[in-house]
Amino acid sequence: MMALGRNVVLLGVGVAGVSFLSTKTNRGKVKDIWTNAKDKTMSLWKKKHSDLDPLIEKAGHPDPYDHEDNKMVDEGAMYSVNYYNKAKHG
Repeated sequence: MMALGRNVVLLGVGVAGVSFLSTKTNRGKVKDIWTNAKDKTMSLWKKKHSDLDPLIEKAGHPDPYDHEDNKMVDEGAMYSVNYYNKAKHG
């Protein structure tokens, strides 16, 4: 019985969509909304990638005088060595 109700709702949504899109002005509105949403999404996507560019640049060319960064890398390297020693020797 639940499947019949769901199918009726989906059929109603489909009929409403077709009747809404039957006029040219409504199709234009939907197309404009779709284009605006796509443009906003793409601009957000590009913004996120541009925020990552300085981090990628720093990762590729570390500064030898950035002591905090070098300390972090050193501690990360020691973590795996300590883990191995603890696993091997108990």
